[in-house]
Amino acid sequence: MSDAELILVVDDTPANLDVISEALTDAGYEVAIAIDGERALKQIEYALPSLILLDVMMPGIDGFETCHRLKSSPATKNIPVIFMTALSDPADKVKGFELGAVDYITKPFEEMEVLARVNTHIKLRNLNKELEQRVVDRTAELTTALAQLKRSQLQLVQSEKMSALGNLVAGVAHEINNPVGFIYGNINELNFALKDIIHHLRLYQKQFPNPGAQIEQDVKDIDLEYVLEDVEKMLASMEIGCDRLRNISTSLRTFSRADTVTPVSANLHDGIDSTVMILQHRLKANDTRPEIQAIEKYGEIPLVKCYLGQLNQVFMNILSNAIDALEEANRDRTFAEIEANPNVITIATALTDDRKSITVKIRDNGKGISAPVIPHIFDHLFTTKVVGKGTGLGLSISKQIVEETHGGTLTCHSVLGEGTEFTIDLPIE
Repeated sequence: MSDAELILVVDDTPANLDVISEALTDAGYEVAIAIDGERALKQIEYALPSLILLDVMMPGIDGFETCHRLKSSPATKNIPVIFMTALSDPADKVKGFELGAVDYITKPFEEMEVLARVNTHIKLRNLNKELEQRVVDRTAELTTALAQLKRSQLQLVQSEKMSALGNLVAGVAHEINNPVGFIYGNINELNFALKDIIHHLRLYQKQFPNPGAQIEQDVKDIDLEYVLEDVEKMLASMEIGCDRLRNISTSLRTFSRADTVTPVSANLHDGIDSTVMILQHRLKANDTRPEIQAIEKYGEIPLVKCYLGQLNQVFMNILSNAIDALEEANRDRTFAEIEANPNVITIATALTDDRKSITVKIRDNGKGISAPVIPHIFDHLFTTKVVGKGTGLGLSISKQIVEETHGGTLTCHSVLGEGTEFTIDLPIE
């Protein structure tokens, strides 16, 4: 044998040790001997045998007690034990099997029988070890396959959801754009037309300073001077409204941007701005709180090769969570208290020192997250929100997009009572 199996023979009779040791050595086994149970247990601490031949009747602790101690220890409980005994009482054999022995050899020995039984149990032990290893390997494979399946299902669901959302948002943006373009074009034309009309009216007033009582009364009734001034203001307001609609439309198209099969160079600031624009309705002041301030601290960053549509979803998930956290913290504060210590979400971008990646930090000044919860926030289906409020998918999907799709990192740092900060690190290439 190239790697000889170690057999420990425990017997208080030297003649027995000699006979068995010689037979096992000739058969290619490595042999260790001990003359009592105590020595056997100490010897096993230094080298674990593949099998133990154990005499039942020995001075000190007998074979039964030795076997009991072997089977009680995690390190030795799986070593096969074959009892060697001159006892023929069935009760003793039953006791040995109950203690965990795998076989019995009756004295006086027959060498061929000893070798046959040893060979059989060595093979069985090796087969069991091989089977256990196969089970471990197969379990690991199945665990990996299950995790991959979950990730694939998550990606599929997210891909379908984003595709449907992208189509919907892109359609809405297109529908907004058409009437906005029509209105915007007419506002410009109307502006020019009204200026001509006003100019023409002024000429009439100049040429006919005495228009008559009826016209003078009508001028007073309609407050002509006020109307002329207000028309310009109304047109200016309408123009601002159209610009606002155009910005919303652009943001919707940017947010829903369909990704190509390969990453493309994109400006992350455009993605963040479009996401903030879409969430504007949640940031505005309401009856219970002042406006949530979204402060952008943008650094000078280059274009990043990425799937911007997917990253926009990451920004959306993190910013939505920040708003949720602030609204949760506001439950215990009055309007005046919030006004004195405003809700703030800070979005900062920067180029890393090695100029190989970009960091995006999104921080809120909410209640923060407790230390035991932080390790689980990216877990699939984990959520701290009330039933119906959160799915437990947002951050899990976000981490997958950042780390698996883009090769970056997504981490979270939070302090109770101070707030939470998510850091996205994205390689430029």
